[in-house]
Amino acid sequence: MLVKKIFSSILLISLAGYLSLSAQERIVDRIVAVVGNSIILQSELENELMQMQAQGYVPTQDSRCEVLENYLVQRLLLNQAIVDSIEVTEAEVEMELNRRLQFFVQQIGSEEKLEDYYNKSILEIKEDFREIVRDQLITSYMQDDIIGTVRVTPAEVRRFFNNMAEEDIPFIPSKVQLRKIVAYPKFSEAENFRVRQRLNEIRQRIINGESFTTMAVLYSQDPGSARRGGELGYMPRSALTPEFANVAFSLRDDRVSPVFESEYGYHIVQLIDRRGEQVNVRHILLTPQATEQAKSEARTFLDSLGTVIRTDTISFRIAARIYTEDDDTRMNGGLVINPETGGSRFELDQLSPVNYEAVRNMKVGEIAGPIESRDRQNRTYYKLLYLDSQTAPHRANLKDDYAFLQEMALIEKRQKMLQEWIAEKRTRTYVRIDEAYRNCGFSAEEWVKR
Repeated sequence: MLVKKIFSSILLISLAGYLSLSAQERIVDRIVAVVGNSIILQSELENELMQMQAQGYVPTQDSRCEVLENYLVQRLLLNQAIVDSIEVTEAEVEMELNRRLQFFVQQIGSEEKLEDYYNKSILEIKEDFREIVRDQLITSYMQDDIIGTVRVTPAEVRRFFNNMAEEDIPFIPSKVQLRKIVAYPKFSEAENFRVRQRLNEIRQRIINGESFTTMAVLYSQDPGSARRGGELGYMPRSALTPEFANVAFSLRDDRVSPVFESEYGYHIVQLIDRRGEQVNVRHILLTPQATEQAKSEARTFLDSLGTVIRTDTISFRIAARIYTEDDDTRMNGGLVINPETGGSRFELDQLSPVNYEAVRNMKVGEIAGPIESRDRQNRTYYKLLYLDSQTAPHRANLKDDYAFLQEMALIEKRQKMLQEWIAEKRTRTYVRIDEAYRNCGFSAEEWVKR
């Protein structure tokens, strides 16, 4: 359906697709459609198709028309957002840029590979993409303004399910629910002192005249910024940890901050520039290293705790609330949340490789571990994993899959409402489509009845 495609494409027009024009010959451009005051270019359509192919999609004869219709809807939403004065903040744009860049860095392997592929620095890539991200966020907010308050009642969910043809009832794969208990190796005070002392020595060398940039390249343990001389690029306060933001936004001139601690380790920071509520700094990060003895102690602690839980002395859930060092899961008894859905269930192919290997042969109620893992800051930790529940593959039903069916019903209801809004706005917005595309089989024929 048209609107289902809108949902998946408004914020997912990929960075790689857009920037691929930097890595190859530019497409000879022309205007293929106009919506209000916005134009749609041939290069946008071709670029989106190239990205779809890069992701394994095989375009059909109608694919170009489908892409164009998605763009027509996006431009209609953007046009109305401008009329309604819907705006986004620089902080929101920056956070979305960082999120997408991180995704593509993970896909390609490293920031260096991404920069090499496009022959641009990360900062240049961000600036190239900033206005596109801004427009997409505004468009998304406009869509939320139209359908964000739509809800479905239990009666509507039942009616939606009962009206589905048997062959259309989705097949639900096996899903698991996991709990975990996390333990980090303890850093000795001597190790913390060593790192602070080393960073103070580097700071003094910079104060004595050596280059901060050179010191960052040589010594910083932040792989993302070290080879750029520690430079982070313009960042709003909200994109930084509180400790880092407090220091970065208090700096004046090019003075070097004292050593301070954040969740990532120990830093020194130097101001490059400040623009309103955004700051560009360079930093050097050093992180304490756990000894083999500390790692062994963490594993031994979890091993003993697992034995206590297995003998029914304490439940895994209560043990997680008492002993885990993971703040994100402590209050819910170690329950692991699926970042893709926001729920607590995972399809097996959604698990990380480490978790998949641990879980695939487990039975409900069993414990695996201690297992070595890495957190978002690339710190080593150990964990116990508990298989809380596992469903068998089955056709969806109201008893076991109500939340899933509720989401399907909600999407359908929102699609209908958005389609009605689009149909009404089309009648009051100037739309012109190039003759070459007027024979497209658009899902909404009104696009070309002008």
